[in-house]
Amino acid sequence: MIGEIFSAAFITGLIGATMRMATPIILAMLGEIIAERSGVLNLGIEGTMLFGAMTGFLVTMNTGSLWMGVLMAAIVGMVLSLLMAFLVVFLGLSQHVSGLGITLLATGLAMFIYRLQFGSPLVPPTVAPFTRVQIPGLVNIPIIGPGLFDQYVLTYVAWVLIPIVSIVLYRTKIGLIIRTVGENPLAADTVGVNVNLTRTLCLVVGGAFMGVGGAFLTLAHQNMFLMDVIGGRGWVAVAMVIFGNWDPVKGTIGALIFGLLDGLQLRLQTLGLQVPFDVLLMIPYAITIVALVGVSRRASVPAGLLRPYRREDKGG
Repeated sequence: MIGEIFSAAFITGLIGATMRMATPIILAMLGEIIAERSGVLNLGIEGTMLFGAMTGFLVTMNTGSLWMGVLMAAIVGMVLSLLMAFLVVFLGLSQHVSGLGITLLATGLAMFIYRLQFGSPLVPPTVAPFTRVQIPGLVNIPIIGPGLFDQYVLTYVAWVLIPIVSIVLYRTKIGLIIRTVGENPLAADTVGVNVNLTRTLCLVVGGAFMGVGGAFLTLAHQNMFLMDVIGGRGWVAVAMVIFGNWDPVKGTIGALIFGLLDGLQLRLQTLGLQVPFDVLLMIPYAITIVALVGVSRRASVPAGLLRPYRREDKGG
């Protein structure tokens, strides 16, 4: 068994699995970073991903178009985030309670709509998922090539978004506005920035990323919708935001670590390792918690996070 673990085929497969397992977490993590950098903690992320997964699957099954499914998953993510914005940005309600409420609402709606469409089938319906796309030349690199450069298009999209989000946040005027709103909304308002609009737009963009992250699981990684398809990845994405200190690149490192552990536990199961299934399944989540505890004390939380802003309080 040890020899199999260190074989070229095992390592190549593990690299590929790491990329795929990390993809939905990267997408959701980027969306959450955008929202939190503006001062809003979106705990509706798990429900948004699930609703996006269900919507993408349902739309694809009825239209035959995978990309239409991805688009609609992004749109429902934006709609749910608009609801979040209404509750926490304009009404000033608790971000914790509102986010958890949206997760419960989206989870219940996803279950209701799916059963309304399909009932309770013994064999879940399926769609033809995305196929992997090879990058010519690079895919021929020994060992790492097939793992890194034979992936789904959405995986490549996620990796392209990492530098884009990082550049926007740290190298553009838009990013400066977002970070200022998240750190000191009063100062931003004083210089003419519309704090509520900025936070709303950040939530909407982040919600689109989350919806697509959920759709990846039903339209690429799998070809069916199950109620536990997200499997807590939304909460892991929130943890990766903290692990990465609200930085897209550092958060991606955390997502890759989780993806590596998740892919490893799946492959250890196929090797017939005499360890209970539940223990192997728990490994990536347990190590995520340990890593999060280790870095959370040094985390630089945006000063305006969780703090509602009302313009009428500007003078006080």
